[in-house]
Amino acid sequence: MDKPIIIFGAKGIASAALEIFQSNNITVYGFLDDDTSTHGTEINDIPVLGDSEDHGYLKLIGQKCEAFVATDENKLRKEVVKYIMDKRKVMPTNAIHGHATISSSASIGHGNFINAGAILSADVEVGHHSIIHSGAILESGVKVADFVQVGAGTIINSGVTVEEGAFIGSGANIVGGVTIGKGARIGAGSVVIQTVKKSETVFGNPAVAVKK
Repeated sequence: MDKPIIIFGAKGIASAALEIFQSNNITVYGFLDDDTSTHGTEINDIPVLGDSEDHGYLKLIGQKCEAFVATDENKLRKEVVKYIMDKRKVMPTNAIHGHATISSSASIGHGNFINAGAILSADVEVGHHSIIHSGAILESGVKVADFVQVGAGTIINSGVTVEEGAFIGSGANIVGGVTIGKGARIGAGSVVIQTVKKSETVFGNPAVAVKK
């Protein structure tokens, strides 16, 4: 990647994304954030330039700069990704830490955040705009859809399918072959031994559905 990066969002995973790009010797031009209180501030000497609708910076995306969306709030992440694609006709780039381990047979889409110590084993498939935190392990054949979040230290065993928008908390253990349904939520430290339904929240060891 030769072009510098503009990071959309100056909170959440923004500073971690900055460190990832810098660890790969990629220049970060600056941050754009709609929270005006962040404007004029800096993150590790990199300035927050303005808001996401600043045309002067937006017009650089796809020509002189790449974009990365640094928010872990899925609704907002989807909105910003759509905005960039509608305005600039480009997909956000990946932020993959140099100390993540990615199998040569793994496939990764666009706009993903993969932090240090994460391991993606053989034939893992990751879609677009997902967040895989430090030390997460995805064993062989795991399939992760778009806008998924995998917490630090989570182990997803072989053959698991994680559908769009699912959230897996830190330190969870997902046994092989199950499916985590669209929009499902797995509590931190849970051990999931069976398929989790769409939009279901589970917690515990073994994980059971949380009554609403």
